[in-house]
Amino acid sequence: MLESHSTVPLQRAVVGMGGLLFAVIAVAASFSSAGPRHLAGDVIMLGIALGALLWALRWWLLPWPSQRESLLMFAAADVMITVACLQDSDRVYGALGAMLLVVTGGYLTFFHSPKVLAAHAAWSLLSVLVLSARMVAGSGDFPLAVVVVLTMVSAVVVTLPSLQFMFWLVRVESLSDPLTRLLNRRGLEFQLSGMFGVRDRPGICVMVADLDQFKGVNDLLGHPAGDRVLIRTAELLSSLAGDDMVVSRTGGEEFALVGYLDPQAALAQAETVRHAVAADPDIPVTVSIGIAAYDGRIGPRPTPDELLRRADTAMYRAKRGGGNQVFVCDRTSPPVRGR
Repeated sequence: MLESHSTVPLQRAVVGMGGLLFAVIAVAASFSSAGPRHLAGDVIMLGIALGALLWALRWWLLPWPSQRESLLMFAAADVMITVACLQDSDRVYGALGAMLLVVTGGYLTFFHSPKVLAAHAAWSLLSVLVLSARMVAGSGDFPLAVVVVLTMVSAVVVTLPSLQFMFWLVRVESLSDPLTRLLNRRGLEFQLSGMFGVRDRPGICVMVADLDQFKGVNDLLGHPAGDRVLIRTAELLSSLAGDDMVVSRTGGEEFALVGYLDPQAALAQAETVRHAVAADPDIPVTVSIGIAAYDGRIGPRPTPDELLRRADTAMYRAKRGGGNQVFVCDRTSPPVRGR
């Protein structure tokens, strides 16, 4: 999903440029008076510079990495930064160079989990403590070591986690429906991209449910009453779906449910939903449901958009048949009608 965004090539170029800059820093440091004073240190710095160049080429020439690859790449970057700082003969410069860990932490803040950021913070603090102790042992400047450590603490323990939390809030708001608090269409697409990547759970289904005659509720009882019906429907669908299915409001009076179900289980679940909606006194309408399922055995694996489109088509066939029924896409049998 991320790879399809128009700004991704630019972002890949920027991250790759970071690798190039790190390579330049490593080479420049090795030739400076603050750099290594022995052959082993020069070799290590050269290896780090080559690794940083490979990093840059990978970002420039290949697609956006998977979560696992991204994590491994940035873990390697953290280690290389710390090792490079340990090679500097000027121990003050080496301790201050650990601030480059804030740069890698910035990426982890937006693209990885709080656990990953916490691990990065632990590594950063350990690195800066070692480098500061090394600096104090060489110069005796304890106050400067305190400044370096507190600066790193303010960046990786205070600032980056706060930024990650604020980013999480913004993302949750952008992916949620403000009325029902379910996922919205964008949130559903984001969730689907992850669910379709789970290869050990081949069977997956999408159910699109649309309330029948909902316009009459708004016309006769007013929009506040219509909102209450939508909220109650969202609560009912969430309770019936449980933890194994994703529930979203994709627009208007339309909802979508996605889970790892085969076609038979999906049909049974849809019938449960249909009967529950019809029996709920707080929902004065019925529901038409379309199902599109893939069992993982026959034919090529569909994309999330294809499965959503098929389920939407099946839902409209159910509505054209009179509503209050379930229709399964690509089935030759007639729709299951409400009783």
